[in-house]
Amino acid sequence: MARTINLSLFLLFIFWIPNLTLSYSLSTKSRWIVDEKGQRVKLACVNWPAHLQPAVAEGLSKQPLDSISKKIVSMGFNCVRLTWPLDLMTNDTLALKITVKQSFESLNLFDDVLGIQTHNPKILNLPIFNAFQEVVSNLGQNGLMVILDNHLTYPGWCCSDNDLDAFFGYPNFDPVVWAKGLSKMATLFRNVTNVIGMSLRNEPRGTRDYPDLWFRFMPKGAEAVHAANPEVLVILSGIDFDTNLSFLRDRFFNVSFTDKLVFEQHWYSFSDGGDTWVKHNSNDICAKIIEKVTHNGGFLLDRGFPLILSEFGTDERGVDISGNRYMNCLVAWAAEKDLDWAVWALTGDYYLRTGTKHMVETYGVLDATWKNTRNSTYLQKLSGIQHPFRGPGLKDKNILFHPHTGLCVTNNHSGNVPTLRLELCSKSESSTFNPKEGVLWINKMCIETPDVTGGKVKLGVGTKCSKLGQISATKMHLSFKTNKGVLLCLDVDEGDNSIVANPCKCLTKDASCDPASQWFKVL
Repeated sequence: MARTINLSLFLLFIFWIPNLTLSYSLSTKSRWIVDEKGQRVKLACVNWPAHLQPAVAEGLSKQPLDSISKKIVSMGFNCVRLTWPLDLMTNDTLALKITVKQSFESLNLFDDVLGIQTHNPKILNLPIFNAFQEVVSNLGQNGLMVILDNHLTYPGWCCSDNDLDAFFGYPNFDPVVWAKGLSKMATLFRNVTNVIGMSLRNEPRGTRDYPDLWFRFMPKGAEAVHAANPEVLVILSGIDFDTNLSFLRDRFFNVSFTDKLVFEQHWYSFSDGGDTWVKHNSNDICAKIIEKVTHNGGFLLDRGFPLILSEFGTDERGVDISGNRYMNCLVAWAAEKDLDWAVWALTGDYYLRTGTKHMVETYGVLDATWKNTRNSTYLQKLSGIQHPFRGPGLKDKNILFHPHTGLCVTNNHSGNVPTLRLELCSKSESSTFNPKEGVLWINKMCIETPDVTGGKVKLGVGTKCSKLGQISATKMHLSFKTNKGVLLCLDVDEGDNSIVANPCKCLTKDASCDPASQWFKVL
């Protein structure tokens, strides 16, 4: 029998008045998310799990809530995809009658109780839902937008095909209860201005994830959210662990609203199958996988619908070759499409995951102290796609992007002869490249390639402009031939980030090498 939250939850919410410094009412304009003035707002989010046992946002036993929020801002994110279990809205015992302390103690997480007492004493004796409210409120006070993501039904880890809540109609996924829970959550955060979107369900999957069932129930959830809170974006996921929205190519559904509808897609290296990225040449497989991802969801952008890449990421210890190669490809595609996104995850470690206490999350941008970043190089790569390149209200800026570093090519003014180097994209100069002409211009100066391996690429005034070709399946190698007919490609000198010319590497077939240093995306 479905359990519902009683009136006391709504009364508790009425007396909770968040102190917010952020006010957004976002909508959609073709494929873009825009503010009330019609100007683009790019979502650069990080996932913060709050859906596992004990149904409290992770990390609060390690650092003060406000410190975590400020750390999120300092890492360049403007948004949090905050996960929650449906049980938080359909079980008033969990939401109202169990305190944070009681929840942790019931799981024998006594060290975490002491940690919360030290770092976040304010929430220790709050009911679980009120603690959730405090997280949302503090994020707002720090200028962070929030997407509320219904991750699963009951608190725990997600996701596998045989989960009892994998898809509509499974034992623990009653579509009617789900829609009511979404409506309640939307209602409770109706006047919380930094809550800008609601993701209806994370990673629908399983043996019954038929499009027909999706079409039957997903619009009902969307309508329930919009009716309860017309201000929030309504974010819909696909099937097959949210890797597949291709069923929308030939069939679409009607809802009563149009300017709040957003879709989401997930992409991990393991989504591409086992060791695909180490068995194949990076250029060949990147082009092939992007074609698949575009077919499965990216096509929606061309049809005028916003698409959020709401989960992606890899092991940040740098030991996963597949993950490293996939990330270079993904970041290049995300930059090309100027996607909104949410990386998995913020998490340094989990209170309790699948029975293990304080399991480290190697995909987490924070380490297990929840104070320090796990991998600054990884964050720099993400920084390249945190800011918008184009969209309503923005002046288009053409740049040459280096996915491996997350930096952009610009003029190096330090020497007597102008050369090129990598710089933060926000500080880089505008560039222009016409594939037919093959001439790359940086701030009205064209590049002049060296005639020797390892030589630095120079800038000239137009008398000796070199012609570049886009080769390999990804079109990200910019190549030329020397006077002696040697094929060289633009590359990066890791010592000083200058742009040099080296023999083209890993163009095709060879799976043993990594071409990432020679990948440049023309945007």
